[in-house]
Amino acid sequence: MKKLSLIFAFVLVSAAAAFAQIERPVTWSYAAKKINSKEAIIYLKATVDEGWHIYSLNVKPGGPIKTSIKLSPSKDYAPAAAAIEPKPIVKYEETFKMNVPYFEKQVVFQQKVKLNKAATTVKGTVEFMACNDEKCLPPDQVNFSVPVK
Repeated sequence: MKKLSLIFAFVLVSAAAAFAQIERPVTWSYAAKKINSKEAIIYLKATVDEGWHIYSLNVKPGGPIKTSIKLSPSKDYAPAAAAIEPKPIVKYEETFKMNVPYFEKQVVFQQKVKLNKAATTVKGTVEFMACNDEKCLPPDQVNFSVPVK
């Protein structure tokens, strides 16, 4: 009877875990704009749920996980400069004992690329960490693929 109760409890916990909703407070969208035949800008837009935020590309060491953009290696394109961002909100966070730059609601990061081919698809990853006033989620990484024509 003990084994049967243990198995039943395990099945209930497993089922509850399977149906538990995974928090995803950030959604991403991507676009590209050609500047000329040799350069383009990749736009990576984060839409952040109310009450949540993600961190800047420029968080100093000792702070939270900063957002980072990494392009996949390709002979068709290469980064032409460091990624840029709009002006972030900056707030002193007691947890890190420092001023921390972050974004709420939405932010568009821009990555300039040098093109070695007229039409290509720029691929890469964005790593970021989402937090609210109560908790931070583990860092997340999303893949992107943006056609440049």
